[in-house]
Amino acid sequence: MFTVSRYPHGCFSWVDLVTHDADAAAAFYGGVLGWEKQAFETGYGMKYYMMRRDGHIVAGIAELPAGMEDSPARWNSYVKVDDMAAQLELIEAAGGQIIQPPFPAPDGSLAAVIHDPDGAALCLLQPKEFIGATLVNTPGALCWNDVYTRDAALTRGFYERIFGWECQEDGQGYFRFTNQGRNNGGMLPMDEEMQEHYQPWWMVYFSVADIDAAAERVEQLGGQLDFPPQPAEAGRFFVFRDPQGAPCSLFQLNEPEPWVG
Repeated sequence: MFTVSRYPHGCFSWVDLVTHDADAAAAFYGGVLGWEKQAFETGYGMKYYMMRRDGHIVAGIAELPAGMEDSPARWNSYVKVDDMAAQLELIEAAGGQIIQPPFPAPDGSLAAVIHDPDGAALCLLQPKEFIGATLVNTPGALCWNDVYTRDAALTRGFYERIFGWECQEDGQGYFRFTNQGRNNGGMLPMDEEMQEHYQPWWMVYFSVADIDAAAERVEQLGGQLDFPPQPAEAGRFFVFRDPQGAPCSLFQLNEPEPWVG
């Protein structure tokens, strides 16, 4: 079990699901990943749950307000930043767009939403008391984030510039990002077929102990596999859509990377 008490600048620190029925989503992910829900007051009149695993906060689930029925359900990925204002200036200078300017959380943390130059949405979090997920790289917790892009060179240069990430290709078309020496997500260029069906986006991955059993639970609880469990360098994974259509991935890691704060 890898617990976290702080995140360095530029590190993925939080994910949350925006969906049409938060209670149904909490029940689905609870059945798949063993999560328990805890109501959280956002101050914006939005139903929001902190999802916990073994007592630790692992993710959030928010319900879309009335009038947003046409908005797709989606997972949001958040990167921790030390200085929100300075980060947003750098993002605009590098060709990104600010989609939602900084807004405060009840504890005084700041969040914002941007688009990278290829159009993938990414959230930023400047924490105060709430740091994000307090459990990672453990079954039931966040273990990875990938950006699916149409332009690898453009996207790579953007993230290297705004966060100082380093990027390395594995020789098979996949790119791995590191942040201050720590593995911190990856990038997958979309082929023409994927580009016909998907817009650029950040995919979230949660760790599971048994990938085949997890795939069975997803289907039993109403989710749909985009493709079945398959091998990767770090283990086995699959991509699915939850009952409300949000894409998500589960990963059985061969050797989970320890968290060293």
